[in-house]
Amino acid sequence: MKRQIVRPIDETGRIVLPKPFREMLNLSIKDDVIITVENDAIIVKKFANSCAFCGGDHDIKFGGVLICSDCAKKIGGLAQ
Repeated sequence: MKRQIVRPIDETGRIVLPKPFREMLNLSIKDDVIITVENDAIIVKKFANSCAFCGGDHDIKFGGVLICSDCAKKIGGLAQ
């Protein structure tokens, strides 16, 4: 589902994330987000300091992605 809301950029370069979008991403005040640029789009994602696959405690960083050793073993097993 694609939703669009037009918002202005203020004098200091800030944009307010609309409440429906914050609710969709389960974002709360003071949550960290990751902001990236892909082609001509700005992408905002909720930052998770956990395994990208299972949500558990991470102990490996691979290509900028946090993963736990259990998921790393499973991924390694798929490659064989």
